[in-house]
Amino acid sequence: MDSLKFILPKNLRILEGIGQNIKLARLRRKMSTEQLAERAGIGRMTLYKIEKGSPVVSMGNYLQVLFILGLEKDLMLIGADDPLGRKIQDAKLLVKQRSPKLKKKKEDDNGE
Repeated sequence: MDSLKFILPKNLRILEGIGQNIKLARLRRKMSTEQLAERAGIGRMTLYKIEKGSPVVSMGNYLQVLFILGLEKDLMLIGADDPLGRKIQDAKLLVKQRSPKLKKKKEDDNGE
C-alpha cells in the first residue's frame, strides 16, 4: 500500500465521506450489503471497503455501486463547476508556447 503514503489526510477524509454517503444511500433503499454487492458484480469485502472510503478500490467499482444505487450521474458533476478554471479562462491567460528550436548551422565542406 505504498500508494497510500501519497494521499493527503484531507483527501482520505473526503473518500471516507463518499463511502458514508454510499452506505446511507444503500440503507435508504433498504438493500443489504449482499444484495448490492451481487448486483454490482463485486465481493462483499470490496463493498465494505467502498463504504469505508478505501482509496485502494478502483474507480470502476465505485461507479458500478453508484450505478446500482441510481447515483452514477453524480460523477458527471465532478469538474462541472470549475471556478478557478473559469477565472483563468475569463482572464484570457495564455499558456506560453515553447520558443522555436534554434537551427544548428551546417558546417561547410572545409570543416570550419
